[in-house]
Amino acid sequence: MGSSETETDETLESYGADVGRQAGPVTQFHEWFLIQGNRLAVAGLVSLVIFALVVALHELGVINFVNPNSVTRVASGMIAGTFSLVTLVVSVNQLILSQEFSSAGKARDRFESVVDFREDVATEAAIPATPAAPTRVLDLIIESIRHEAVQLADTVADNDDREVRETVTRYTNSVRERADRVDETLEQSSFGTFSAVSAAINYDEAWQLYVATHLRNEYADSLTPAATEQFDELIGSLKLFNVAREQFKTTYLQRELTRFSQLTIYCGVPSILSAILVGLLYADFAGPSVSAAVLPYVVSVLIVVVLSPLALLVSYILRTATVTRRTASVGPMIPQKDPDEGPFDVEYGEDR
Repeated sequence: MGSSETETDETLESYGADVGRQAGPVTQFHEWFLIQGNRLAVAGLVSLVIFALVVALHELGVINFVNPNSVTRVASGMIAGTFSLVTLVVSVNQLILSQEFSSAGKARDRFESVVDFREDVATEAAIPATPAAPTRVLDLIIESIRHEAVQLADTVADNDDREVRETVTRYTNSVRERADRVDETLEQSSFGTFSAVSAAINYDEAWQLYVATHLRNEYADSLTPAATEQFDELIGSLKLFNVAREQFKTTYLQRELTRFSQLTIYCGVPSILSAILVGLLYADFAGPSVSAAVLPYVVSVLIVVVLSPLALLVSYILRTATVTRRTASVGPMIPQKDPDEGPFDVEYGEDR
């Protein structure tokens, strides 16, 4: 298993994002900006930064708003860019909607698979039926994982092999600790907010599944049948969580992208009108129709409105891309892990 206590502990650690662990202000802002923050607030922050940047460049003398030809060319480019962006978003929305259309056979298969999954969750949690609320489903699976970890620790508590007893206990303690953090997050969340999905995404059940499988097979000769069965129960609960996480993540992202499409259409018309207004400000042969003192600020505000669809695009795509990147795994196949990041040392033919 390893030559030292530290090495053994590392093999039991999760290398995913850790729910509930405190971080520094920079890390907290980074997480808020990427996935945790309200997307409209993030888009507003991006727009505010653009406004401050344009005004600052004007105050420093880097740019000016005196030459009408330059400003009108920029306005024309912004109109064309806004049309292209809105068209792209509409295409994305159509792609999302196309996933909702299916034949009777495919709809039945999808429905039956969801029913089978819900029955598995109900059986695992020992309840009559699985709740309809997604957060409650995740909470039940987390409760099952915690329960199976406690049962596993109790089962190996009397094992004669000290290494088995201590290693499995450390592993189950880690599973329980992380399950408690996710449970606290889920209790304060609803499916309409991203915090519930974020808790599911950050819970690194893939690594726990990998460790459980390795420990079960590594200590197969030292484990009692009851302990082996308990390992299987824990592995089954972790698999259920993986399936639930993928289902709810997909559903949420569909809703998220659909909402993004709506907001982009809402912002598209004001954006195009603002770009046109920028050009009309310089349509008079005598120069801009507003005073030179306020002109830079008026044009800066209009530019921010023109770029509002782009700010929305940045805020929503950052979240969807981050979520997809952090969940780019199937079971214990974890491409985002470094090969040297605490895996168990194994060699071909070791069990022969």
